[in-house]
Amino acid sequence: MRTHTITSFQSSRWRHILLASLLTLLAPALWAQNYPEKPIKLVVSFTAGGTTDILAREVANQLTQRWGVSVVVENKPGAAGNLGTEIVGRAAPDGYTLLANSFGPIAINPTLFKNLAVNPHTELQPVAMLAEVPTVLVVPTSLGIQTLADLLKYAKAHPDEMSYGSTGIGTAAHMTGFLFSQRTSMNALHVPYKGAEATRDLVAGRLQFMFATVPSVVPLIKAGQLKPLAISTKMRSRSLPDVPTLREQGVDMATGSWFGLFVPKATPAAIVNKLNDAVVKILDAPQVNSRLVAQGAEPVPMNVDEFSRFVRHEYESWIPIVKASGARAE
Repeated sequence: MRTHTITSFQSSRWRHILLASLLTLLAPALWAQNYPEKPIKLVVSFTAGGTTDILAREVANQLTQRWGVSVVVENKPGAAGNLGTEIVGRAAPDGYTLLANSFGPIAINPTLFKNLAVNPHTELQPVAMLAEVPTVLVVPTSLGIQTLADLLKYAKAHPDEMSYGSTGIGTAAHMTGFLFSQRTSMNALHVPYKGAEATRDLVAGRLQFMFATVPSVVPLIKAGQLKPLAISTKMRSRSLPDVPTLREQGVDMATGSWFGLFVPKATPAAIVNKLNDAVVKILDAPQVNSRLVAQGAEPVPMNVDEFSRFVRHEYESWIPIVKASGARAE
């Protein structure tokens, strides 16, 4: 009788343990089923009006319409995009704090900065690729250069006079310009600027070339102030379809700015997948796709695993390039 009592107690205890384990396994799915139940904050690592902000607001508006809860964009610029990363990396992993960030803070900054308060590769979970924005190699029309071959000939004839601008150390413009100089054996000096000053100096002829995002220079190209020579990405830009890529012209490199959505690392996979599914459907919607293309952005839908692999590959690919550039930021 005593043995039977003990056995019944143990059996009851194991049933409770199994039930608790089952609830633990089901909890993430239940969270995702009810998610979202309250407003979501979407942190943007840069100022309003930039490419990251434009993409984030498009996604926020579409999510709000689809889910019936407010997705509020908050711009948190600072520290070369690291401030936004830090805010989200330290937020509760519940799917209610998202991050829209770009190529630089995710792929470049972990190598560029000696000490980061939050490392995006250990404290953030990639959710979805938003878009790729090609950079275009442009020169001032005053140089009289018409093709990439012309620029390379000019560089050989003026080896100590070549300089290129960027919007800051470690930006896509800087790293792409450095890689281009390396691949073409060009001894070009990097001149970092703060924002639009670089483009103004390029137009004025104080710089010889620059890699700029397509949307930022299309008006200057149309006005005849800048001449486009090559697109940096694997594919041509739909905004500048007649401009060939670097690879088409014999320079073995393909790079561009890209933008993605992230959450804190421990966010339940079910919520991450639900966010990804929604973003992919948003990017595939014809009206959204057309709006982004019109602004020079190429939507690139990916599932969570694809985007995670892409982010890791980008980071690892740029480590030797950043180190070779000698660039450091503290």
